[in-house]
Amino acid sequence: MAAFIGVSLIFQTMYFIIDLYFVSRLGSAAIAGVSASGNVFFLALAASQLISIGVMATVAQAVGKKDEAEANLFSDQALSMSLLFGAVTLALGYAFGGAGVDALTADAASAAAGRAYLFAFLPQLALMFPVAAMTSALRGAGVTMPTMVLQTATILLNAALAPVLIAGWGTGVPLGAAGAGWASSIAAFIGTIALIFMFPRVQKYLRLHVNSLRPQFSAWRRIIFIGLPTSLEFLLMFVIFVAIYFVIRPFGAEAQAGFGIGGRIMQSIFLPAMAVAFAAAPIAGQNFGAKRYDRVRETFTVTALIGSGIMLTLSVLCHINPGLLARPFTDDPAVLAVSNDYLQIVSWNFVFSGLVMAAGSLFQGMGDTRPSLIASATRMLTFVAPVLWASQQPWFTLHDVWLISVASVVAQCALVTWLLFRTFGRKLGPAAAPIAAAAG
Repeated sequence: MAAFIGVSLIFQTMYFIIDLYFVSRLGSAAIAGVSASGNVFFLALAASQLISIGVMATVAQAVGKKDEAEANLFSDQALSMSLLFGAVTLALGYAFGGAGVDALTADAASAAAGRAYLFAFLPQLALMFPVAAMTSALRGAGVTMPTMVLQTATILLNAALAPVLIAGWGTGVPLGAAGAGWASSIAAFIGTIALIFMFPRVQKYLRLHVNSLRPQFSAWRRIIFIGLPTSLEFLLMFVIFVAIYFVIRPFGAEAQAGFGIGGRIMQSIFLPAMAVAFAAAPIAGQNFGAKRYDRVRETFTVTALIGSGIMLTLSVLCHINPGLLARPFTDDPAVLAVSNDYLQIVSWNFVFSGLVMAAGSLFQGMGDTRPSLIASATRMLTFVAPVLWASQQPWFTLHDVWLISVASVVAQCALVTWLLFRTFGRKLGPAAAPIAAAAG
């Protein structure tokens, strides 16, 4: 499952890498503006997680119980919620998104590029919700390969549109930063239509029932209960990125561009460990629904070992030669220096981040993501508050931001691991009992 999910995540992230590659040819101001406005992606992703994690867990547990009617109920209701969320995203984005970009960018040129990109990119963000609902329902049922193939085709379309719309290849009408947003939105629209037709044809368990889209608030409450804490976790991630952009703003567009490139690279190289964690959640959920608690524990052990091995390898790569990853996006020495420093320092927390993801996937599978949210919320105290205080000190440098980030992730890892084993004891009982029962 992780192999297919990993490929899917890679191509999903390639939306932003391709945009960044062509936008980087427009200069540091464009990079800074697109990177700053791209933070709204985390806000939309936070909202989409409310639906996607909720439907994945409920469908997975229903499949584990062999309850087909319940699985279809939650799949249909998640799609109903997603349509409402998509409409709200468009309304809020066009109303307030421009002011948000202005507040984060360091100069007028960066703000103009960020606004142009955001307003063209908003349709893609709105479509993220129904796509997340459908793909997560399929993931809960154990289906990942068809969605990977579709996302591959979608990103290839985006890759073909990007140079045409950004640089004006073949048309002679370059749209600049706005072209990057439109390339993603057009590709996402076509991909969404294809997913609707694909959904009932790749498995026999779930169907799309238009007459079942009328809200059933008992199902919505269950989806929200599971998905809201994870959604708030992603919202906290958005707050953290906004805090970073705020405190590095005085260092200029080069600093914001360097962090933007470094951040995108880090997100991309996290994908293999994220894929393992994404695969673990429905596996844990199905076994939790089937009351095979020994397999739930084993899922965490395997996920933690595989994820840690992947992250250790990636941390060595970033620590030895981070410039190898950043040079395709810029040749500005100042931007490269910031990106390299960022990747070298934060690479120390890669293994800890992998363990956090592994623990989070088990909380999702068991249908209670509140402990994971509690651990993530501590970063408001261990990162956001210290970095805002440090930014007011005369000795403050970019280096300090990255160091504080590493310390906060280590603290989060320690807490979430303790909470996970505490939840195991409460929900699964003593470790030996399920194993003995299974052997019997």
